[in-house]
Amino acid sequence: IGRLVIGQNGILSTPAVSCIIRKIKAAGGIILTASHCPGGPGGEFGVKFEVANGGPAPDMVSDKIYQISKTLEEYAICPDLRVDLSRLGRQEFDLENKFKPFRVEIVDSVDIYLNLLRSIFNFNAIRNLLTGPNQIKIRIDAMNGVMGPYVRRILCDELGAPANSAINCIPLEDFGGQPPDPNLTYATALLEAMKGGEYGFGAAFDADGDRYMILGQNGFFVNASDSLAIIAANLSCIPYFCQRGVRGFGRSMPTSTALDKVAKVMKVPVYETPAGWRYFSSLMDAGRCSLCGEESFGTGSDHLREKDGLWAVLVWLSILAARKQSVEEIVRDHWTKFGRHYYCRFDYEALEPRTAYFIMRDLEALITDKSFRHQQFAVGSNIYSVERTDSFEYIDPVDGTVTKRQGLRIIFSDASRLIFRMSASSHVRATLRIYAESYEKDPSQHNKEPQAVLSPLIAIALKISQIHERTGRKGPTVIT
Repeated sequence: IGRLVIGQNGILSTPAVSCIIRKIKAAGGIILTASHCPGGPGGEFGVKFEVANGGPAPDMVSDKIYQISKTLEEYAICPDLRVDLSRLGRQEFDLENKFKPFRVEIVDSVDIYLNLLRSIFNFNAIRNLLTGPNQIKIRIDAMNGVMGPYVRRILCDELGAPANSAINCIPLEDFGGQPPDPNLTYATALLEAMKGGEYGFGAAFDADGDRYMILGQNGFFVNASDSLAIIAANLSCIPYFCQRGVRGFGRSMPTSTALDKVAKVMKVPVYETPAGWRYFSSLMDAGRCSLCGEESFGTGSDHLREKDGLWAVLVWLSILAARKQSVEEIVRDHWTKFGRHYYCRFDYEALEPRTAYFIMRDLEALITDKSFRHQQFAVGSNIYSVERTDSFEYIDPVDGTVTKRQGLRIIFSDASRLIFRMSASSHVRATLRIYAESYEKDPSQHNKEPQAVLSPLIAIALKISQIHERTGRKGPTVIT
């Protein structure tokens, strides 16, 4: 390695890293991140490697790195390496026992990424939304992660939002003692502010800027699967897609099928992948996918090879500017047109790994047995008939790579779904996730609480998994 590019003050968002890799044609990038997990000395410290397309390293790259690591015979160091991360510019150092110099370049953390966004959006339309005669007041929570400089520079300085629109914009190593997870459980400061009715649009970001949450006036919550589908249905509001067209959509398997309804109307294909952005990167590199997302509040497009929280927020602001409706009106109009997908995820965190493994093993044996198929479950006045079950397997349509055992699915005859999955990104012990989805076409039934609608499905999930009995838990740790 002869050249190292670092964000000013050691800070870059994950989408900005992807952007810079692609811009300077770097061999790859290393991100040190806690993502949306607790940070600080006793918290998470993740090392993430991005490849030359700016996306997460595929499994075969990670495996190759590991194999090479076992055969290394030497490495060179810079004995005099002292770098002021706050000062922009280049410095060169002598590598031990090497003739080539080692160059370190400190770049503006926001600048290259901001220039990309300018080429995607109509900034004048967003600026008028935030500053014009019918301006909307916004509230943005950076959750004390790296997004503070981006929020202030782009939303406040560039697009005109008042400085007090942005909160928790000072990056802290422990994120202020709270997980920087943009959901209703942890983004409580934003939720309380939005409930007051003063602000028409709210958003929160995770620590490295690739996840986001959207709230409307009075705290109206937009779940991530709905957000993805609504963005897909309104891509004509974004100059980037008007110029390039839309080739396909991608969603992770646990994400609700709301996107599929939009794709059917737009006559574009949908790719259902395992959880993990690297699967979308392959599709985008092949020109098959223009927009993709996950239920864990990650959404992005082929402008990069990473999910991009600020990009998603700017898409929403563009939609608000074009449609001249509130967040809630846009969501409810979408439900009226496409139907509502009631959806929840239930996380059982910090489980004993052995216990979690055996729960999943026994559940797989149960639901894939022939006797389970076409079984009926009666819960109150609801009757659910099993239509099909499987252990999700993905065959990459680009390179034919097969990825197995990515979650257990039960799909009922009314298109309701139950999914069980072990999280691969858990930071403490093991996390088992249950996803429940139920579709409702009738607009008169769109005002119910998701958990009330989904309670019969959850009862089935708890009955067949025996998770409470086998873990001693009375309920999930987090509900989103």
